Amino acid sequence: MIGKKMEEALNEQIREELGSAYLYLAMAAYFHNQNLPGMARWMELQTEEEFGHALRLYRHLVERGGRVKLQALPEPQFEWASPAEAWKAAHAHEQYISGRIHKLMELARQEKDYPAEVMLQWFVSEQVEEEDQTRRVVEMLARIGESGRGLLWLDKELGKRGKEEE
Repeated sequence: MIGKKMEEALNEQIREELGSAYLYLAMAAYFHNQNLPGMARWMELQTEEEFGHALRLYRHLVERGGRVKLQALPEPQFEWASPAEAWKAAHAHEQYISGRIHKLMELARQEKDYPAEVMLQWFVSEQVEEEDQTRRVVEMLARIGESGRGLLWLDKELGKRGKEEE
């Protein structure tokens, strides 16, 4: 059985992960509107990944006899000044989520909730990857600047995400 504090915290994190999916879907729509289909594809796949994160937390709660309580999602931002600004927002969002995961890990340790700690370790590692991916795109966009060719090249590269598995 899972403790009430951890149950509440994991329910909040489910909301955060679903909110991440919602934000990335809004970014995908923005990139489609900007005629950047590769970036849109990347964000659509990220949306699916974030939904998977929410499901991982959901299943953990269910398996431990916890009560899942889905919470309302705020409307995500849907407009950015530029593709670079959207990617900066994605990177900042991943840093925010990393902070939340770290707080959950601290709670698991305080509560001596070893199953939660093991499950959350996956998220700690995942967030290193998430931050790295978005940081790299932000840095590439900073190098490219306003270059149309550079932006189109990066869009094409980002559109390859997931195709190596097909």
